Amino acid sequence: MSWIREGELSLLERLTANILKAGPMPKHVAFIMDGNRRFARKKHVERQEGHTQGFDKLAETLRWCLNLGIHEVTVYAFSIENFKRSKEEVDGLMELAEEKFARLLSEHENLEKHGVCIRVLGDLTLLPEDLQRQIAKAVVATRVHNKCFLNVCFAYTSRYEIANAVKEMAWGTEQGLIKSSDVSEALLSQCLYTSSSPDPDLLIRTSGEVRLSDFLLWQTSHSCIVFQSVLWPEYTFWNLCEAVLQYQLNYRAIQKARELHMDAEAVQQLEADRACVEQLQQGGNGKLMDARSRQAALLNYTSQREERVNRFLSALQHKRDSYFHRLCSPTAVA
Repeated sequence: MSWIREGELSLLERLTANILKAGPMPKHVAFIMDGNRRFARKKHVERQEGHTQGFDKLAETLRWCLNLGIHEVTVYAFSIENFKRSKEEVDGLMELAEEKFARLLSEHENLEKHGVCIRVLGDLTLLPEDLQRQIAKAVVATRVHNKCFLNVCFAYTSRYEIANAVKEMAWGTEQGLIKSSDVSEALLSQCLYTSSSPDPDLLIRTSGEVRLSDFLLWQTSHSCIVFQSVLWPEYTFWNLCEAVLQYQLNYRAIQKARELHMDAEAVQQLEADRACVEQLQQGGNGKLMDARSRQAALLNYTSQREERVNRFLSALQHKRDSYFHRLCSPTAVA
């Protein structure tokens, strides 16, 4: 099964899509693709077949999203907690993932046609080396595509991601790239695995479970969250339309919450910069500055902070890119 299934919507589906697109549409949708194992039990097939059907449903869902004008999708493919499952099931999932990423490389022309950029988010060092290499090749091969984005969260949990972001900021401080006073909510967001993406507008979980299971906890604080009872391999275009409609019904409240958060974050950063300027002043000659001098000092400090932060983020991105390019190298350890 291809990562992007070709084909047009039916007449009724196209009509429904056009009606939905007359209202506000989510630009970024995240999925917790739950229910593969229950689907396998329901159909009396092996668990591995349930996971295979789940991947096939992802390919179909990506086609629906493209037809609805949704150009970024993030999926929860494998949690770090999933390593606690039986060795047989974990090994089967690793083999399936390696097979699908190898398939992705073979259909590069199709992905280029649709401009699909694949990002894989998580601690990939926890995965088998062969799978790491396949993932790295897929990420590097599609890096320049920019029409739509598929973010695959693999060996991922949100708490692990947040803890890793804190470690990255600590690394930046140790390297002298940033100061401890530069640490903020905004900087932490930029150190997350998802830093290249806007926060999801809509998060969908299937199978009837009503919890987030440690998925995108930071990023979905102002997202529309929809829980649906359908098992993931049985997901339909109409289930997706229902979730989009829920987003549209709550659109104004979501936007207002986001705007308030952005305003509060900007005020918080301004106050932090002012406090740093005051501390620098007290450490100097101790003379009080007039309003104009204080404003100039604040602008100068803000400019220096932004320069430090940008330098740090560039170094962090280089470190992450190097990991993928190293794995793609012919000299990478087999």
